[in-house]
Amino acid sequence: MKFIPKKTKKKEPSSYKTLYLKEELVKEIEKIAKENNTSFNNVVVSMIETCLKMK
Repeated sequence: MKFIPKKTKKKEPSSYKTLYLKEELVKEIEKIAKENNTSFNNVVVSMIETCLKMK
């Protein structure tokens, strides 16, 4: 199943956090972001939101 990030929407109140990711994971996320013309951050947030909806 190919992951498709959500469309970027208007800004919402947010918090800044730092994550340490394996380089290979970063490369995969960057590829998804480029393919979908969106930001690295949007892909990561979309992935987290998708996983949280599944619980």
